[in-house]
Amino acid sequence: MSILKNRVSVPEPVQGTPAASGELDDLLALMARLRSDCPWDKKQSNHSLIPYAIEEAYELGEAVQSDDDEDIKGELGDVLLQVVFHCQLYAEQGRFDIGDVITTLQEKLIRRHPHVFEAEMLKDDAAVKVRWDEIKAEEQQVREARGKPKRRLDNTKAGSALMQAQDVQKQASKLGFDWEGISGAFDKLDEEIGELRAEIVDKSKDAAKYNISKANINDIEKELGDCMFALVNVARKLNLDAETATLTCVHKFKSRFGYIEDQLAAAGKRLEDSNIDEMDALWEAAKQYERD
Repeated sequence: MSILKNRVSVPEPVQGTPAASGELDDLLALMARLRSDCPWDKKQSNHSLIPYAIEEAYELGEAVQSDDDEDIKGELGDVLLQVVFHCQLYAEQGRFDIGDVITTLQEKLIRRHPHVFEAEMLKDDAAVKVRWDEIKAEEQQVREARGKPKRRLDNTKAGSALMQAQDVQKQASKLGFDWEGISGAFDKLDEEIGELRAEIVDKSKDAAKYNISKANINDIEKELGDCMFALVNVARKLNLDAETATLTCVHKFKSRFGYIEDQLAAAGKRLEDSNIDEMDALWEAAKQYERD
């Protein structure tokens, strides 16, 4: 495994207005300048950046599918920004820098490709996959020696929150931690929604308006997460994919809202010039249009 340098290198901020050079060091200096002078960048943390990293990965996937070079370059840059941003924050904390990240990656690639860099001969991609898994198992032994034991749910697939929730439930179910039927999942969903409602009422100064203070938002966020997790359980019990179901809803919402926008434009109006009653009527018209 990688042995990190004794001293973490924190990039010096670039001075003046920089030019785009295509050099990694210049990008690191630019990031350091943003952390120094941009109010939004200054207040970010590694935790607050998580949603952006996930979003950028999805947008990169869409750009690759579009096969538009400019879009792909832009989205690859956005993914790289997330790497550089995280490395800047960890360097500021004195933990590691981007050089350590690159070294760790290089070591992993070399270690996992003995058929390329050593005399080991593997006849096809299937054999490569078997050897890859063997090497990963050896790496896990090293992790365990560092006090990082492997847990039964550690193999949960990476992905969106919905994807991870469904997979971790599936893995737990294989180990006997599950309801026999769907009724238990529905009961749990009802329970969690009730707890969310109670939390909002308890924390709100005006329950009718749900005026939530920042001091209480973390408790409410936890209850909301429990509701989402419980709903994913219902999807799993129905043998439905929660991610696909949610994406279907997103696409449907965008389509109906697009219908509203088009109808308003045909009448010479903008969305900003409309009101909720008019938009709601057009929403119902969009639903009828789908059925027709």
